[in-house]
Amino acid sequence: MTEGSESGDACGCTGDPVRAEKDPAYRRALWIVVLLNLGFGAIEIVGGFIANSQALKADSLDFIGDGTITLAGLVAIGWTALARTRIAVAQGLFLLTLGLGVIGVALWRALTAVPPEAELMGAIGIAALLVNLTSAAVLSRFREGDANVRAVWLFSRNDAVANVAVIFAAGLVAWTGEAWPDLAVAAIIAALFLHSAYEILRGARTELRELSAAAG
Repeated sequence: MTEGSESGDACGCTGDPVRAEKDPAYRRALWIVVLLNLGFGAIEIVGGFIANSQALKADSLDFIGDGTITLAGLVAIGWTALARTRIAVAQGLFLLTLGLGVIGVALWRALTAVPPEAELMGAIGIAALLVNLTSAAVLSRFREGDANVRAVWLFSRNDAVANVAVIFAAGLVAWTGEAWPDLAVAAIIAALFLHSAYEILRGARTELRELSAAAG
């Protein structure tokens, strides 16, 4: 999640609302990404509980967070700049809550750590990677353009890196018989949540100041 936009989506992860409003193909691509993220996020969180994997649970929240944020950006198309900026604030607070929650659970689990089921963890990690690669492929034709268009594609591509980390952690769990690789990856994903929340909230604050100055 990186650069700001006039839409109030400070991370650019919902794409370019102007382009989405005018380009039906781009908007359809964003809706496909929303459905992939929310659908697989729901599946992965169940798998995370079955496998007893904190990394899978954190990654499932990443999917759900991505899908929810992009959905909010699509719903907000055509709203006023102030309304979209307020949506961005809500997005940032949402990711902040997710990040703190994952870190809290990981710390608690560290006290009573039980190794997850490495095979199931790895299999779900591979499925998650395929979903993110599919999202990146759907968006790849739109990756050339302004910062927001590039950011939404990079967002899906970068999520694939977290999936590789989950697969790697599953291998380490199988090799060592320890829970720490699972908890370490969960903490890394939580840190990404917190960084994204910071970027969104910082950009939204800047935009709110600009809107306030323009209105005054």
